[in-house]
Amino acid sequence: MQQRFDLIIFDWDGTLMNSIDWICECLQKAGLDYHCPIPEAQATKNVIGLSTSRAIARLYPNADSKLQNLLVDRYRAHFLSRQLNANDLFPGVKDMLITLKTNGYQLAIATGKTRSGLQDALKTTQTEDLFCVTRCADETISKPDPKMLLDIINQTQVSKERCLMVGDSVFDLQMAQNAQIPAIAVTCGAQPQELLKPFKPLLCLNQPTDLLNFI
Repeated sequence: MQQRFDLIIFDWDGTLMNSIDWICECLQKAGLDYHCPIPEAQATKNVIGLSTSRAIARLYPNADSKLQNLLVDRYRAHFLSRQLNANDLFPGVKDMLITLKTNGYQLAIATGKTRSGLQDALKTTQTEDLFCVTRCADETISKPDPKMLLDIINQTQVSKERCLMVGDSVFDLQMAQNAQIPAIAVTCGAQPQELLKPFKPLLCLNQPTDLLNFI
């Protein structure tokens, strides 16, 4: 039987990598360093998927542009103080990606990370060769704008109905809707099923590796 999709586009943090708690902690530490009111944990989770600058602006709306830039820099410094590696991928993710590629799927990444941040993550997890194309927030427009996905689709020349977005946040699902491609949600990352289901994903999976039972 012919497979339904040719191209699977993954978010990174919270979808392939179990990094959400660390991101939240670093966002809060950045505010603490500059004596800002510290957002609750779920508030920090609710901005994951946006570019860092947009996430900081939402979390610290009373900070002027200069302070917001300082908060961005401090967040990045905190995040880079710990080296994430293949052990921080969700269990079975690397084997899943290898299986998908071996079975003929093209794989891509659409992430709110910076290019340098994603390249570091791909290098330390030894997954770079598994993806045919990647797009980051600092080289295009932040989610939920569809440009990131449209760039990937244009480069791979895969029709929209043969593409699938897999992500853990409402921004991933909104981006897929805006690009007019189907999406699957995973609930192991930034946001729970009750926040994701209104965006009508094909499925809500508990873990990214459950994808192998669907496609």
